[in-house]
Amino acid sequence: MNRKIMSLAVGKPKEYHWNNKKEFSGIGKSAVQAIKVEKASIVDNDVANHKFHGGPDRVVCLYPFEHYSYWEGVFQKKLILPAFGENITVTGMTEKQVCIGDIYRIGDTILQITQGRVPCISISNYNEEKQLLKKVVETTLTGYFFRVLEAGTIQFDSEITLLEKHSKEISVSFATQILFHQKEDKASIEKILTVDALAEDWRNRFLKLL
Repeated sequence: MNRKIMSLAVGKPKEYHWNNKKEFSGIGKSAVQAIKVEKASIVDNDVANHKFHGGPDRVVCLYPFEHYSYWEGVFQKKLILPAFGENITVTGMTEKQVCIGDIYRIGDTILQITQGRVPCISISNYNEEKQLLKKVVETTLTGYFFRVLEAGTIQFDSEITLLEKHSKEISVSFATQILFHQKEDKASIEKILTVDALAEDWRNRFLKLL
């Protein structure tokens, strides 16, 4: 499996004018050669709304590079990385290929997947595509988040190594599909809730569905 970093990016919240309204968002990020990952945050990176974004379960955001060609086909336009506000764009790690609780070494950081991403309207506004949010939810091509087990630095040429596959093998794709589209599937929800590494926010979301 060829896991390769295609982009690293960081950014602080900025002011945007979307639909004649002034809004602050952290979605706009700039490409860098390395990111410094601390236990609870990435240096020079932040979110605008701490109630819905960020926190220890969502320190690093990854978006699979493979999806870019799909979206470019759908919208007939080039998307500039990182169009989804991700910190890392990577090949070989789609939502179907990774599981909640999987532990990876990237550079000298050690990261654990905690949840899929619940996208917000910012991705539509930022990319100037009204249908993007709706289609990301429909397809569950959302990207996902990591918590930090060991802080460190990720370089553009850093290797990505799977250290531990979670024993429950619940893919991010499966969990996101249940959360977005199969809210009545109690058996699957109970199965997802057995994953000890599940982010607290997603644990609460699934418990509410029960």
